[in-house]
Amino acid sequence: MKNLSCIDDQYFLRNQLPAIFFYRNNVAMKGSDPVKVIKEAISKALVYYYPFAGRLREAPNNKLTVECTGEGVIFVEASANVSLHQFGDFLYPPFPCIKDLLYAGPASGVILHSPLLLFQVIDELPPCMTNRLDI
Repeated sequence: MKNLSCIDDQYFLRNQLPAIFFYRNNVAMKGSDPVKVIKEAISKALVYYYPFAGRLREAPNNKLTVECTGEGVIFVEASANVSLHQFGDFLYPPFPCIKDLLYAGPASGVILHSPLLLFQVIDELPPCMTNRLDI
């Protein structure tokens, strides 16, 4: 068990924070499966950052700790029928259908006993994003 610092264990920080990042294909990676590359990189990083594969628990006095259970993170692969290049440089918040883009994990909104990290790789964007641009 690893105790969170007083800075990290503030009550108002006890929530999940969704973040979305868009990346264009790198021509130097042609022939590589980006999902496989990302999955392998996460796996290698978790060797050194193993607490991220654990779960948050609440100790006495409402103190949060990370139990290094090795249960892992959630990795979701998704696809859609729109490519990122169709958006040009238009990828700035607010996104019209963020809830349609992001996977809602088994315990979305709950931080205790849930995976600390969730990764989702979408090969292409969903149709709701194209409606914003009338593509």
